[in-house]
Amino acid sequence: MTRKFDGDRLLVATHNQGKLEEIADLLKDYGVTVVGAAEMDLPEPVEDGTTFVENARIKAHAAAKATGLPALSDDSGLEIDALGGAPGVYTADWAETETGRDFVMAMEKAYAAILNSGVEPPWTGRFCCTLVLAWPDGHDEVFPGTMEGQIVWPMRGDQGHGYDPVFQPDGYDVTFGEMDRWEKNRISHRADAFRKFVAGCFA
Repeated sequence: MTRKFDGDRLLVATHNQGKLEEIADLLKDYGVTVVGAAEMDLPEPVEDGTTFVENARIKAHAAAKATGLPALSDDSGLEIDALGGAPGVYTADWAETETGRDFVMAMEKAYAAILNSGVEPPWTGRFCCTLVLAWPDGHDEVFPGTMEGQIVWPMRGDQGHGYDPVFQPDGYDVTFGEMDRWEKNRISHRADAFRKFVAGCFA
């Protein structure tokens, strides 16, 4: 039996404004005020886990402990089967440069690695999202979500963020980068995890 959320204020442990807006939109029907980590002036903890759930737990528990509020965090990334599941938990790290994150570079790096692998297309993969809701007393609930699809090249579309222009979800002929933002939010890996989170903690 999952613990129910019974407050009216939820801290989302992210400094990513786009992610915060997505989660606020998904929660708008539940009478919950959503606040972000930047608004609470929280530092970003070191994410040194080796799995999505480990990193999500690090962020959620750090935020809950620092503020006394229940905190929701997610860790997400792209798994490419031709690369043995890479970049996976290191999805954002592949985009790191001395001046910030460059996801065009990261997509080019992923494509070069796929070509080097010798695997023939279609190049299957999935976006993964693990949501963790942590309470100040140390309890947490975990909700994983996935969206299966394939890696396409060249990049297509300028919507979304991250690796969206090279990911075409199963059942669609457009990439996440070509898809309307709110349509993507309805079907994405985060939406899958979110449905489980709402069913577990709000239903």
